[in-house]
Amino acid sequence: MNQPIKTMAQYIEEGKSPEVLFWVGCAGSFDERAKKVTRAFASLLQKAKVEFAILGQEEGCTGDPAKRAGNEFLFQMQALANIEILNSYDIKQIVTACPHCFNTLKNEYPSLGGNYRVLHHTQFLQTLLNEGRLKVEGGKYKGKRIVFHDPCYLGRGNGEYEAPRFVLEKLEAELSEMKRCKKNGLCCGAGGAQMFKESEKGNKEINIERVEEALDVNPDIIATGCPFCSIMLTDGVKAKERNRTVYIKDIAEILNEE
Repeated sequence: MNQPIKTMAQYIEEGKSPEVLFWVGCAGSFDERAKKVTRAFASLLQKAKVEFAILGQEEGCTGDPAKRAGNEFLFQMQALANIEILNSYDIKQIVTACPHCFNTLKNEYPSLGGNYRVLHHTQFLQTLLNEGRLKVEGGKYKGKRIVFHDPCYLGRGNGEYEAPRFVLEKLEAELSEMKRCKKNGLCCGAGGAQMFKESEKGNKEINIERVEEALDVNPDIIATGCPFCSIMLTDGVKAKERNRTVYIKDIAEILNEE
């Protein structure tokens, strides 16, 4: 990243309003692996000369894990606190690299008074590429075989399959598909707050099953657009002892490396 990132509070002090609010999310703020995605996406926004801000310390958890775990009361407390802050800044457009945040902000905040245009980062990157504000150069991934894992809350939850593939196709890479993809995609195993609890009894971990499907197409890279998926797929690749030859990368990281 070339320059410091401003908060909404700083923009307001200057009497300005950014084009978008970048909702970083809990994973993107605190998880060491997800922080790399946050930095990569912020770098892309700066390259595209997008005026954007973050909430910084004013941003709280969207409440997705609480809601999925069944604690509706906690979810509403968290959501209402965020909505109060977002509305005080008159936020109109939000972009986030987390499909869980994306789904919650887009579909569950309106009934509580939070009405915003919410985009997943792959959707916003598609727009920037279409408008020519962001260009793909370098060809680092030319000829590489990439397979995309559809995050549940982006794909089946919100019907977005095109944007991530559009971005990947710009790389001149060989884009492959798993046997279960798009509307038939398989969960990584972390959704529904499963990330934060012990596995239930069964014959195989779901992330192992998913990684096996990815490895079947012999990829160089397994791409995704979700911090939870990234963790689960990384663990799966390690379990299959393929972590030295197959890499898990977020689409923002891949595009930023071009």
